[in-house]
Amino acid sequence: MVSALNDMTSTAASNAQDNLMRVEAARYALLRRLAFSIRHQMVAHLQPIGMVTELLERRLRAPTPDLHQAHDSVAKINGLSKAAAHDCLDVITWMAPEPGATVPVGQAVQDCMVLLRGNFSFRGLSLRSDLPELPQPVGRSAARMLLSACLLALTDPLDGPAEVTISAQANDELATVDLRVQRTEGDGYENQLNYRALLWPDVQAMAQAEDVELAHTESTARLTFAVLD
Repeated sequence: MVSALNDMTSTAASNAQDNLMRVEAARYALLRRLAFSIRHQMVAHLQPIGMVTELLERRLRAPTPDLHQAHDSVAKINGLSKAAAHDCLDVITWMAPEPGATVPVGQAVQDCMVLLRGNFSFRGLSLRSDLPELPQPVGRSAARMLLSACLLALTDPLDGPAEVTISAQANDELATVDLRVQRTEGDGYENQLNYRALLWPDVQAMAQAEDVELAHTESTARLTFAVLD
């Protein structure tokens, strides 16, 4: 009997380890897919600093520099540096989530749209949402990862232009986000991915790890998050 209990314990531990590895593999695949968009967003925050610095250098090379203008440029660089540091630290949380951090569900949707819109546009895809104000807090890491993963899993199989619509609703206990893909008219495009496609088993593994309910079809997905205090 003791041997049987030991075997059961060993099997359970092995299954738990397999599940953990499956989740970690899915998260890695997602981050590899998001890497280009994350890099682009960080560069976008830093570029204005270089532009204002170049302007300051030109002003200081003048025979009689306008110190008032130079002072304004230095003040702008200072403000832009602080804003860029804040924004870059926020972008880093996509890769290194802060335990226990929350975000309003409406903001989570906007964060994902901002991050992925450029990449989707390059692939011939458009993102659209018409969300009411949804201040209900959900887990930030879970919302960001799963919304992004669903958007990729829905669109990776496509070989032509399409529109992705995001809607959401929430009450005091649950927040539900619905995603729908609809093909649109237009020329086809070559769907070149910078890493492997995201598959629904990947998304399901992450959803189970985050205690988020996932339902999907070929063209729709629904995520149900617990509203946190």
